[in-house]
Amino acid sequence: MATTNYNIRIEQDLRDKAFSVLESYGLAPAQAIKLFLKQVADTQTVPLSFNHHGTSRIPNETTLAAIQEILEDKETRHLKRYSSMEEMMNDIAEFDE
Repeated sequence: MATTNYNIRIEQDLRDKAFSVLESYGLAPAQAIKLFLKQVADTQTVPLSFNHHGTSRIPNETTLAAIQEILEDKETRHLKRYSSMEEMMNDIAEFDE
């Protein structure tokens, strides 16, 4: 199969940060770009998210408060049960009004 070259210009800071992540995966930049392009070609979509091993998201204050509220409701049994999805969706619709 014939190959071709493709050159891009990127900021030095972006290059350094990205190459550091690629190195942690054991990938050369050329390998990573080839994997990206293969994924685009195979799936006809643009992959938007790659999760780095060991990385976790830290919830913000709003999310932490919502989690705490649910945990407290669970402990005090202030959770409502529904017998059907329709019943739950109707309840949600009423709440939004």
